[in-house]
Amino acid sequence: MKGYYRLMLGKGGERLRECIDGNFVGVGFNIHQDLTPKLPDEWRDFNREFIPVYLENNPGKTRVAAGLACGAIFTVSKGMNLGDIVISPDGERHYHVGEVTGDYFYKLDDLRLPHRRTVHWFGQTINRDDMSELLRKSCSSAGTISNISSYNEELERLIGGVSAPKLLSTDETVENPSEFAMEKHLEDFLVQNWKQTEMGREYDIYQEDGEIVGQQYQTDTGPIDILAIGRDKKTLLVIELKKGRASDVVVGQTLRYMGYVKDELAEDGQTVKGAIIALEDDQRIRRALSAVGNIEFYRYQVSFKLVKA
Repeated sequence: MKGYYRLMLGKGGERLRECIDGNFVGVGFNIHQDLTPKLPDEWRDFNREFIPVYLENNPGKTRVAAGLACGAIFTVSKGMNLGDIVISPDGERHYHVGEVTGDYFYKLDDLRLPHRRTVHWFGQTINRDDMSELLRKSCSSAGTISNISSYNEELERLIGGVSAPKLLSTDETVENPSEFAMEKHLEDFLVQNWKQTEMGREYDIYQEDGEIVGQQYQTDTGPIDILAIGRDKKTLLVIELKKGRASDVVVGQTLRYMGYVKDELAEDGQTVKGAIIALEDDQRIRRALSAVGNIEFYRYQVSFKLVKA
């Protein structure tokens, strides 16, 4: 099955034009060695070897930053297959489209994007305004690269010049997606108003170099809605948002994300907790949560009123 990826080429897409002119995409992260003999089939094996290399070459960085960096290097170098589609933003609300046509190669004289793949650029763009809300959200996720293959049908329409519907729901763990019609900006609203929330008193959304990377943090089983860290740096918090009434499936989903954070991101001495935020709960999710002691449930409320001018 063809894969689809959003890939940043330099800060704000500053190296996009060079990549288009040279028919390639690339990443760097200050790891300067040919990875040809170092690309296993499993990304976990790659991370196990290169997270220490990244941390040594980038003093002061955290394992969260290392996980993002090594994940991006592996995905570009090995995870993307021939024929997969790459879309890259130009900083002006357009995404340029290309197809991966070559295997990994190392460009020794490029210190910033030495790990490369050959790409055939189609010479067309996708307007961000034509994307559905959920696709725009996925394309805005933290990190250099994100897998957006779940939107393959919409992307094929956009590449063919047909705009997609503006509101899609692909979340199978929400029992009634129509309840989200008014609350579709819940995640962005929560991030923007984080300090006014109860969790904002104890936790900060994870940042690196002053940039939020804890929103839509990519894992091997999908993106974490929000990854936060305690003010004392001792606790990592996995937050899963459900628009509408959450089913008990979300408990297992949250536990998977917590397992990833515990195994791949947590520093020595850090603990991992979870939180589920939804409009409503029910007996099933309460039963599931009663069996785990490290996930809390929060309900959100939406208030709507008209004020006569």
